[in-house]
Amino acid sequence: MTHAAIIKSVPGMNNSTFSSDDDRWQAVLRRDATADGAFFFSVATTGVYCRPSCGARQPRRENVAFHHTPADAEAAGFRPCKRCKPNETPAWTARENLVARACRFIEAAETTPVLADIAAQAGLSPYHFHRIFKEITGITPKAYAASHRTKNVKGRLKHSSTVTEAIYDAGYNANSRFYETATGVLGMTPKEYRAGAKGQHIHYGIQKCSLGFLLVAATGRGICAIQLGDNEDTLLDELRAEFPAAQLLPANETLDSWLVSVLSLVEDGKPTRQTLPLDIRGTAFQQQVWQALQDIPAGETATYAEVATAIGKPKAVRAVANACANNRLAVAIPCHRVVRSDGSLSGYRWGVGRKRKLLAREVSAREASE
Repeated sequence: MTHAAIIKSVPGMNNSTFSSDDDRWQAVLRRDATADGAFFFSVATTGVYCRPSCGARQPRRENVAFHHTPADAEAAGFRPCKRCKPNETPAWTARENLVARACRFIEAAETTPVLADIAAQAGLSPYHFHRIFKEITGITPKAYAASHRTKNVKGRLKHSSTVTEAIYDAGYNANSRFYETATGVLGMTPKEYRAGAKGQHIHYGIQKCSLGFLLVAATGRGICAIQLGDNEDTLLDELRAEFPAAQLLPANETLDSWLVSVLSLVEDGKPTRQTLPLDIRGTAFQQQVWQALQDIPAGETATYAEVATAIGKPKAVRAVANACANNRLAVAIPCHRVVRSDGSLSGYRWGVGRKRKLLAREVSAREASE
């Protein structure tokens, strides 16, 4: 499936993926698991209600009614289907909980646990656990552990006496394994990051805008931060906290040009003609998600599930949401275009109110150009 195939147009901010009975009926016909929880349907001839993904024989349209919750369906006189058990916690939720506990186990371990130990903690065979973990997160337990170690290194580099100490304290068994991916994750060498980016020149500019204040900062590689906030000083403090020893410099001519382009994205909701070079720092999975977000056209949205499908990891919905939450490049990497499966707006690093306004402006700009 191409990225373009997953995109949905959003003519209004209160639109829902299953906002009409026609949408819901089509979801029932295709047994759409992504619709589970968004609504339930009852069948007059059988007296039962089901999840949209139920595998039972499909009913005739004239016998079907839709309900928001199991309680609504039961209040209307219907009983739960014995096949899909719509009044019980779905199996995938139980699997998600199991994987979440396994992630906490990995994070709490002093050294990276092997697959057999993680599986034993989950009460499953290594093969079965590995399959479930990858199905839910989109990555293997080994890849998750590596990502967690990388996150640990970032914290330890700022406090350990040596780079080597930080790498081993974070659970790496050899320096070489971290150095293989260090620059892509940190944006610089581990030594430079440990020194608080000492010697790095980071130009920044802050501009007041209709969403509060906009900060754009760039290294020699490109834009490393685009942040929105209510307070100019707070935005600058956050930049200093990330790069405490870097030399923060006022915007130069190049950054001024980029700042104007980013401001246009915020205020006008239209794609900029200028190519913005991005200094993107993240794991391979995060960068894969962020690239998919850049493929969503302005004025349109995709759900977390659709983004997961677009990158070839349809079960990695939660991992996609985490990658969106870790995005530090507002509007340039448009995580504001990702919504829940029911079309509603979920959490946004810079506030749901800003997310709503950004989407509304993009929709208006798109409609004006049509």
